[in-house]
Amino acid sequence: MNPLENPFAPGAGTPPPELAGRDQIMEAARIALGRARLGRHGKSLIMVGLRGVGKTVLLLRIRNIAEAGGYKAVLVEAHENKRLPALLVPPLRQILFSLDGTAAISQKARRGLRVLAGFIKSFKATVGEVELSIDPEIGAADSGDLESDLGQLLVAVAEAAAARDTAIALCLDEMQYLSEEELGALIMAVHQVSQRQLPLVLLGAALPQIVGLAGRSKSYAERLFDFPEVGPLDEGATRKAIQEPAQSQGVSFTEESLAEIHKETQGYPYFLQQWGHESWNLAEASPINLTTVKQAGEQAIRRLDESFFRVRFDRLTPREKTYLRALAELGTGSKRSGDIAAVLKVKVQTAAPLRAGLIRKGMLYSPAHGDTAFTVPLFDTFMKRMIPDFMTRA
Repeated sequence: MNPLENPFAPGAGTPPPELAGRDQIMEAARIALGRARLGRHGKSLIMVGLRGVGKTVLLLRIRNIAEAGGYKAVLVEAHENKRLPALLVPPLRQILFSLDGTAAISQKARRGLRVLAGFIKSFKATVGEVELSIDPEIGAADSGDLESDLGQLLVAVAEAAAARDTAIALCLDEMQYLSEEELGALIMAVHQVSQRQLPLVLLGAALPQIVGLAGRSKSYAERLFDFPEVGPLDEGATRKAIQEPAQSQGVSFTEESLAEIHKETQGYPYFLQQWGHESWNLAEASPINLTTVKQAGEQAIRRLDESFFRVRFDRLTPREKTYLRALAELGTGSKRSGDIAAVLKVKVQTAAPLRAGLIRKGMLYSPAHGDTAFTVPLFDTFMKRMIPDFMTRA
């Protein structure tokens, strides 16, 4: 097959040629956006799932839908080394200035900028090297208390949008990197916006630990947010994700090859794209058969080891790698923390700081109290490939 015509697109956040199996989530996002635009109460969304299930792709698609509907939409990615105020200041500044349009800036937008100026000063957040040359409004979002100030800021921004008869979609990726304090402040801010029926909606994506973190931050989080689960695709959606892009180029996969791809990838969208990509490049003719897919699988695993898995592995300390290898030794699925400590031949209390650090890094999550699981699908088999002689070392 001509690689220039290859329809499959493996890559972090890269939109797939066919967004299969996500209709319910996309419909929920459209409803949330529509209700916010009308000033009616609707739950914000935080999509929850492991790595490689396409949360970022969905968030990008939702942002595009919002923009097409006339929203002021921004996408922000949280990460370990940046506080929430610093993340939010640039996009909120962008939104407020965009509400200017071709006419003179509205009174509400100017007030929003004054409130933002106070917030910037209070939290020492910067907008690159550019200073906001507007005097802050004294007593608004300038107390230094994030829970109080962030609510005042988002309300001011949402009021500015309402004055221009538009709405705001704040899309926030990797929300698990927010601290409990930051997440609590964000939840409270969204609550204040909702109480005033202002046109601002939060649409987020995070690893599974966000649900417990949100509940600990604010007990009413579940009444403000829906947490739709973004999981692997079933066999029917897998077939659609592979077969339809290929058929658009006049190529097809045999039923046996599609079943093999589903079995090897377990339906995870990122891996589907990798298997489809390698199968296309290896195939000599249509239909792409089982033998080709099996051969392509070996190349797909090598590619994943060099990129998708490796970039996460290289961020780990030697002791963290050992902890993850011990978890992999116990097999697939979640495992008791005590069992991992037993493989390491240490006390649970000794291993606990390692586990906590790996959760903060987004490598692990706790499906239930005392349980531990990988956030990256198939990472257990990768760890076994990387450290094959673990038991002789342990």
